[in-house]
Amino acid sequence: MNSLFINDKAPSDITINCFGEVLWDCFESGRRLGGAPLNVCLRLNSLGIKAQMLSAVGDDALGHEILDQIKDRQMNTDFIAVNSEKKTSTVEVTLDKSGSASYEIVADTAWDNIVLTPALIEKVKASDIFVFGSLIGRQATSLNTLRELINVAKFKIFDVNLRKPHYELETLIELMNVADFVKLNDDELYEIAHAMGSKFNSLEQNLEFIAEKTNTPYLCVTKGSHGALLKINDQNYYNSGFLIKVVDTVGAGDSFLGSLIYQLCNTTNAQYAVNFACAVGAMVAQSHGATPELPLKDIEEFMDPA
Repeated sequence: MNSLFINDKAPSDITINCFGEVLWDCFESGRRLGGAPLNVCLRLNSLGIKAQMLSAVGDDALGHEILDQIKDRQMNTDFIAVNSEKKTSTVEVTLDKSGSASYEIVADTAWDNIVLTPALIEKVKASDIFVFGSLIGRQATSLNTLRELINVAKFKIFDVNLRKPHYELETLIELMNVADFVKLNDDELYEIAHAMGSKFNSLEQNLEFIAEKTNTPYLCVTKGSHGALLKINDQNYYNSGFLIKVVDTVGAGDSFLGSLIYQLCNTTNAQYAVNFACAVGAMVAQSHGATPELPLKDIEEFMDPA
């Protein structure tokens, strides 16, 4: 089956590994399962793509509860290590009146200390797509493991999530240079492009600047309620967003990415892929939690109500 990402496999046979943080997002109302790569992984699985999480939790009650919840969602946890020396990650999430989130992320947790193993290398080498984020690069152990896994990965997707002070420009540029696909939001695009020396003011010019500087064939920039722009080589595909009432934005961008990857593994229609991903991101933003259940039928009806 032909698609924009994989040409020699049916979507049901494609395997994806997501590397990075698994954690608890802690709200005033309670805690919820989270972490950008885990949210991407869960969305991919819910849509029918075989995705597995590569991460670590602490050998504590919070860590074992994460593993139990992931298993409850029919996902394998064999490559989520249990670290007896580091704690499971928690993040304090604050929502403003519009539902936009800010984050206070505890440092030096289990997922900051993912140790490279031969099994991890073989796992990534055997898969079709490798997804990783920027937060995992904040500490040396996991960053060095990431570098080694990137070396054996076939197709690399870099999900930029800038959370001050947990990133360095030099590391971001290094990871963009080795990625085949980079996804970021408009604020992140401007910040990184200008730090790299861009003099441009428009979104399109800055996206082209990064594409040329990093030699990246696939890029996507999300624009909040205003949709997204997907760039594939020299062609741009736009979606202007969907009208919704925002409940909270946590995980909306992650589900957008998981849905976009799903469609790019299923179709050669890039415009439909970005439309679909924007619809899923909007549906998540109008729901509580990062990974609400969204059947394909509901997504299609949201995109085109009868």
